[in-house]
Amino acid sequence: MDQDELTAYNKLNVLIIDDQVLVQNVIKSALVELGIENIKCAENAYYALRLCEQTSFHVVICAFNVKSDKDGFHLLEELKFKRHITKCTILIFLSAETSEHLVNSIVELQPDDFWVKPLNTKHVQSRLPLTLEVKRTLFNVYQAIDRQDYSKAMYFAERHLLNPALAKYHLQMKRLTGECLLNLREFSDAAQYYENLLQTHKVSWVYLGYIKALLQQDKLEDITSLLTELTDKTDTRFATYDMLAHYYIGKQDFAQAYEEIKKATRLAPRNIERNKRLLDLARLNHDHVGQYQAAIAMAKYAKNSIHDSPILRLNVVRAGIDYATTLEKAESIKVLNQADLLLTELEKQIPLSTQLKDQLLVVRARLHTAKEERPKAEAIIDNHISLRPGTSVEDNLDKVKALHELGRREDAVTLLDAIKRQISGNGLTDQVVGKYIEQELAERAAVHFTPQQLNRMAVELFKRGKFHAALNSLEQAFSLTPRNMSVALNILKVLVVMLEKKQLDEGHKTLIEKLLLQLQHETLNAEQQVLFTEYQQKLQPH
Repeated sequence: MDQDELTAYNKLNVLIIDDQVLVQNVIKSALVELGIENIKCAENAYYALRLCEQTSFHVVICAFNVKSDKDGFHLLEELKFKRHITKCTILIFLSAETSEHLVNSIVELQPDDFWVKPLNTKHVQSRLPLTLEVKRTLFNVYQAIDRQDYSKAMYFAERHLLNPALAKYHLQMKRLTGECLLNLREFSDAAQYYENLLQTHKVSWVYLGYIKALLQQDKLEDITSLLTELTDKTDTRFATYDMLAHYYIGKQDFAQAYEEIKKATRLAPRNIERNKRLLDLARLNHDHVGQYQAAIAMAKYAKNSIHDSPILRLNVVRAGIDYATTLEKAESIKVLNQADLLLTELEKQIPLSTQLKDQLLVVRARLHTAKEERPKAEAIIDNHISLRPGTSVEDNLDKVKALHELGRREDAVTLLDAIKRQISGNGLTDQVVGKYIEQELAERAAVHFTPQQLNRMAVELFKRGKFHAALNSLEQAFSLTPRNMSVALNILKVLVVMLEKKQLDEGHKTLIEKLLLQLQHETLNAEQQVLFTEYQQKLQPH
């Protein structure tokens, strides 16, 4: 695209993507009156992509609700990935909805403008020329950013800032300059730059740039009050939570990173990479229900997008099995039946001759084991599955779980050792997954059963009066499911009996204090609250 092409309306190529013909007609009519002649309309994402392969568009106007196939967020994400949309393209988002979730998702895509439906001719004709003028004036800056030549982009921006005739564009140029400093990783200079800007421009992007520069320098303590202020504001809370999640992952404080990324994901749920980090952090923090929900969300939001894959649906089954092994039998059966339905659907859709054959078989074996159909699981593992590690860490992890759940712990730990060597990167995802592998290696070596199996063993041991052994089983289960308050209450139940039989030692008393404190801050259902109050009254004096 050349800057000259943005100087005349009759040279512009415009694409309108909206499934409502009336909206298309309103925009098209307004554009024709402006003198724009080359206008294409697409009522679905598939046709929009076809048009972009045939024509280079200067202006893309895209609705959020492209109902026939994929939503506007994932369409624009794909258009950017395929370079049909660049920084030099004028990108305008359309929506009748203005919820915080939608606005946060749109902001992530950085459109040049956001038009709220219903539209009228006057609105289109007043907004588009302004957006076009900005893009044309700052074209050389945007082009340099497209080429990732951030130093050159800053040079052009600084030259424009010296031109009084361009005063009305100075704020956009200052924003682009700050983004370039961050991209160049000049965090000290960026912090000073944003701090100076805050003297005159107390706007959201300046605050967010400032805290990003300081967090990258590990100066969290300098901005604690500012962070509280930003997380209270609708226009800054999402980006602040997201940056804090990145910060805490870098500090290897994975528990706090998980809390922050949960907040960010709730506020902008469509970003698949963020959902993947959420899932990784959920399982690292032993939040099996959170892991299951994140896997479901990923499969849901990725549907028809460039991220869509049978693996995402297979991950829902995997997470479902992980979750089911932490539940009581009745609840476990419900989750396993849902997982079985999805797996059966995948097996029908994907021929066993494909590259997913081994993954499907391993998951099927895990499902048999979880449903107490051990001979079927063993037949699959013995006859169809190689114990050698493959190229995918996730597939290897699932194989480890299949082996461990069948009691083949030595093979599981050997395979885990091999997986650990596969994690070599320094990125955020590698840090989280690497830590999870370390955790799995320690836990699989130390704990030989699933939480569900350990709970059942504890029940039998308790009935036989073997309270120390029952407590040991429950403590192992709780180490794998520290968010499971039913297990915590079962531990207290055993400790109450041991107190009555005068079998408590100092270690038990420390455990009581720890559990009572934790349960005081947890959300319990009515039945759990009754039990907690009863156990608390019996144990607290001791």
